[in-house]
Amino acid sequence: MSETNPSPADTSVIQSEEPALRLPSSTKRQILFKWQARIFALSWLGYAAYYFPRSAFSAAQLGILDEGFLSRQNLGLLDSAYLAAYAVGQFVWGACAEKYGTRVVVAGGMLMAGVASLLMGVIPAVALFLPLMIVQGLAQSTGWSGLSKNIASFFTIRTRGRAMGFFSTSYAFGGLVAAPVTGWFAYSLFNSWRWAFISGAAVIAVVLVLFLIFQRNSPADVGLPGIDEDPALLDVEHRSDAAKAPKVVARERFSPRDLLAAARHDPMVLRLGVVYFLLKPARYAILLWGPVLVLDALPGLSAMSAILVPVAFGVAGLVAPVAAGWVSDTVFGARRVPPSVLCLGLMVVPLALWQVVTATGSLPLVMAVLALIGLTAYGADAMVSGVAAVDFGTSKYAAGATGFVNGFGSVGAILGGLLPGFFPGIVIFYTFAAAALLAALILLPSWNQRPQSS
Repeated sequence: MSETNPSPADTSVIQSEEPALRLPSSTKRQILFKWQARIFALSWLGYAAYYFPRSAFSAAQLGILDEGFLSRQNLGLLDSAYLAAYAVGQFVWGACAEKYGTRVVVAGGMLMAGVASLLMGVIPAVALFLPLMIVQGLAQSTGWSGLSKNIASFFTIRTRGRAMGFFSTSYAFGGLVAAPVTGWFAYSLFNSWRWAFISGAAVIAVVLVLFLIFQRNSPADVGLPGIDEDPALLDVEHRSDAAKAPKVVARERFSPRDLLAAARHDPMVLRLGVVYFLLKPARYAILLWGPVLVLDALPGLSAMSAILVPVAFGVAGLVAPVAAGWVSDTVFGARRVPPSVLCLGLMVVPLALWQVVTATGSLPLVMAVLALIGLTAYGADAMVSGVAAVDFGTSKYAAGATGFVNGFGSVGAILGGLLPGFFPGIVIFYTFAAAALLAALILLPSWNQRPQSS
């Protein structure tokens, strides 16, 4: 794996931080902690920002339908095109982040997402919506693998579960606030669905500027040692001068073999991909169809109530990744498979009980079931697509592994967006319960498995 050439900005940082290598270990740890906090905050903010142009389409749909700009069927096809592009991009961009660095891939993705969202807000031509949704899907898929690589590069395996757990709350938070915020701009401030897209573009543009200013790809870019292994991560006093200097290596051309590099490094990455394919449809079905599924189950609700009920699913999603990451680090000694299996196994119960609970007509019980699904689904999601993918990819292949796993999951997400349009809720939830059980059984034999050394 070739190393990326440092940019002039990165080189200046390396030179300015070079004296840090001669400081006492306690001081160097303080420097590392400062960079960990900075990179974590930037990564969290960055991935949450991706949701603003992503969710703008959801917020704009009400106005689009009201104006007759597009039909409901056309909106569904646009969603499918977006998700298909997102799935393809997951496989490609993770490998590209390994080859060219997080800074290039994520910044490029943010720029693409902002431009596509802005154009969807200002162009009058309906025909351009399809290519712009494809561009948006490709742009959105740059975020998770690249920013997960950030976390892997600055946090050791002993603390990565908690770091990735907190980082995973970024997509739960983004999913909760992006649609209401862009909808507020569209319908409360400007009374036009087009402002959902324009406001989404504005948010990610601001974060893009911050990312370009403050992002660094690895501790080496700021004069600190690599962080692949925990015990000697700051023991650098005896590094040679040559080792301290930034290495300039010619980049190899991108090859299709790079797409499979992480899976070849550790076959567990492929297993995680299959598990994520089975897991992700349930989360996306509730994200995309939650109000419809609730209204189908409780037809007496108002439309606004049906929109608010699935918030229980999203709120639980804020808690779950943190809890799962903490448990994996402390209870299971940095093993990621046990909490994944437990979350998947527990997820089967509320999914299987959906029909029984909705038959009671009790709104609190329906919210409780959605909260339990959110708690277990987001917990398993954060473990499988985040911490486990990063660990088994190791920091060397972290972006490629998360991209590979999320690529499989994103193919499943397409089913999550399509199936509720063709089958009733009882069939959907029983299908998802069976998929979660199968995923748990696939992971169970790997209960004690740990990553290979990088």
